Amino acid sequence: CWTSNGDWHLPRTMMPPVGRGIRGSIHHSHSFDATATHIPGFKIVMPSNPLDAYGLMLACLKEPNPTMFLKPKALLRIEGAEQIPGEPPLTAEGKKQLKEMIDAPLGDRTKWKPKWPELTDYTVELGKAKVVRTGDHVTVVSYGRTLPVCVQAAEALEGEGITTEVIDLRTLWPYDWETVSASIKHTGRVLFVNEDTEVTNFGEHLVRRTVEDLFYELEARPRLLAGAFVPGVGLADNLEMASVPQLGTSTEAIRDLAHERA
Repeated sequence: CWTSNGDWHLPRTMMPPVGRGIRGSIHHSHSFDATATHIPGFKIVMPSNPLDAYGLMLACLKEPNPTMFLKPKALLRIEGAEQIPGEPPLTAEGKKQLKEMIDAPLGDRTKWKPKWPELTDYTVELGKAKVVRTGDHVTVVSYGRTLPVCVQAAEALEGEGITTEVIDLRTLWPYDWETVSASIKHTGRVLFVNEDTEVTNFGEHLVRRTVEDLFYELEARPRLLAGAFVPGVGLADNLEMASVPQLGTSTEAIRDLAHERA
């Protein structure tokens, strides 16, 4: 703990749900990446898939400093592509087995008890990003709900001859600048994507650092794709879709950046 000069620890993990994607309307659709990263002393994470959620959660719980585990609401019930340690395999039979273990049956539940999978000590290192897709033309840095959207956009653009390197930041603070900067030096272009509002956005800090540290490495101006600067998110599908990055807007932003010349 900084205030005690390291004499005391504060192992506390906060786990607020964040983001759009569940039709939460004006009061339950906020992202506060920027607010969280403005608090010195906290370590901030936001997973984009179940396996990272598992590993980052255990890493946060082990951390002697305070941590904030931001849970993207839109991803809480997604099925991951990688097996979580201790759970049955990702086969049809394994999924059925897991459902029987943890999903309460309909009707009388008085005699039912969950059979939780065995807890396995698997952690994801705090402050370590992951390159989830390699490419040569554009670097895209994202996390949370928008990360899988960026991967889909990168896959779609490959047919146009645009290869995109996608980085899952995973830890917002302290973030892995070594991995991010190495990728930007390779591609010469970078797009930061998240769903927090675009004004005073955490991505703006990353843009600023890119300009300061890598200005002469850039082949195009760094860009940010983020949530619209509106007081709230509408309940209607079209209003929510228009307020945060989607597949179409992400694809267009990457395509435009790939063709831009400084």
